[in-house]
Amino acid sequence: MIQISPSELEVMKVLWAHAPQTAADVAEQLAPDTGWSDRTVKTLLSRLVEKGALATESEGRRYLYTPLLEQGDYRTKAARQFVDKLFGGRAAPLVAHLAEKEGLTADDIAELEALIGELKDDR
Repeated sequence: MIQISPSELEVMKVLWAHAPQTAADVAEQLAPDTGWSDRTVKTLLSRLVEKGALATESEGRRYLYTPLLEQGDYRTKAARQFVDKLFGGRAAPLVAHLAEKEGLTADDIAELEALIGELKDDR
């Protein structure tokens, strides 16, 4: 799996929401929350291109960036890697940990109950 840093992930989120975009477009969207300059964003975009996470297409004197990774695929692989690394590949200890540390809201619990119900029905 392509390793994406937290900063690179912020860039990917912008492009997953709408692509293709120029570096200036991405920087404009990220600036209010991150304060990153155009140069910082261009560096992150270049890293993502080198890693194979983004494709570029020339449009005159500028480049358009498009994700090569699907957001859902990335989430699935990143979540699996996280659960494998910290919880021995098991989801139950992760949920128990969140419950113990008050990381689950009433809405989260209701969603988990519904999901478990669906999973039981499918088996």
